Amino acid sequence: MRPRGPLAGVRVLDLSRLLPGGFCSLLLADFGAEVLKVEDTGLGDYVRWAEPRYAGAERSASSALFLALNRGKRSIRLNLREEAGRDVLLRLVREYDALLESFRPGVLDRLGVGYERLREENPGLVYCAITGYGQDGPYRDRAGHDMNYLGLVGLLGLTGEPDGPPLQAAGQIADLGGGALMGAFGILAALRERDRSGQGQLVDVSMADGAMSWLALVAARYLCDGVVPERGRLELAGSLICYRPYACADGHVTLGALEPKFWQTWCRGVEREDLVERQFDPPGSYTHAEVERIFADRTRAEWEAFAAEHDCCLEPVLGLDEALDSELARARRMVVDVDQPGAGPVSLLGVPIKLDRTPGAPAGPGPALGEHTDAVLAELGYSDAEREALEASGAVAGPAEESGGSFLG
Repeated sequence: MRPRGPLAGVRVLDLSRLLPGGFCSLLLADFGAEVLKVEDTGLGDYVRWAEPRYAGAERSASSALFLALNRGKRSIRLNLREEAGRDVLLRLVREYDALLESFRPGVLDRLGVGYERLREENPGLVYCAITGYGQDGPYRDRAGHDMNYLGLVGLLGLTGEPDGPPLQAAGQIADLGGGALMGAFGILAALRERDRSGQGQLVDVSMADGAMSWLALVAARYLCDGVVPERGRLELAGSLICYRPYACADGHVTLGALEPKFWQTWCRGVEREDLVERQFDPPGSYTHAEVERIFADRTRAEWEAFAAEHDCCLEPVLGLDEALDSELARARRMVVDVDQPGAGPVSLLGVPIKLDRTPGAPAGPGPALGEHTDAVLAELGYSDAEREALEASGAVAGPAEESGGSFLG
């Protein structure tokens, strides 16, 4: 039996779709919160239909991307355009601690189940809305995605080489760092405050705001001296030869010898004492060319052996397959297996935060679309006849007999 996590007893309604909200509630679920996905009576969360899909997995829980974000959650299907469906949500809200949604501002208000209406049912409700640009401001109603937010807050424009285009990161910085993580923190902070006041509150998370906060050091310098940084000219983003990726004979490595002691160790290890005093020469300089030549003369494996002997912040640039199968990932339990009905053991990423006494862990498999509708309604006190009537009216739906759709191919 899974041990009780530190968030055991916390109940979360997750009305969100796709990545930011899904990852936010995943963090909460992995640490013991009970998370109920509230999906529509159509296709539900769009990420269910992403490729690839596990062969034989039970109905709509078969998308690898869906399972990566929704393990250990339950699923109910509600039609919030129907009064009876909204009534179910209102009854649910009375029993839950937090609600998470990622609609554009005003969508749930127009349906009659916005924050002000929900707090009438439960004054202690913590209501977290993750949006692109927040609940107010000039961009409140705009659509957007991760790249748009990064472009608007200055982060994308500072990423890349000086004469090259802005470079997109492989990870979704604004979605995850600016949205999911800020949302999880905001929910927990509001719940902690509720312990004292007994009152819930609105947690307004803007992915643009959150991504901008990642530029804390860069923005601090500009706000102090007024000098606008240029792409590729920031110390930690391209302008230091001691802090850059380098091509080697068969791939790439990263040199992070920012402190002089690490740079000195690298220089002495490659028998180039003459470079010790040139640590902060700019890219394009003689020193840079020499460092590039030195790295190109050895393979990645040879540089790994060098780093094992000389502690100088030098590591290989791994492919995803190598990273997931690395000694580090295995030791830190960053790849785990979860039993998924119909698909057997499914490998997923592990829990990134390690608590020594009450550790987090995957709470179980991902739910099929509407898998728990009937059970949740019964828990709310709906009789057999009432549950049948709700389903017949289209206000709720149970598990999809056949489901399909498309998202990202």
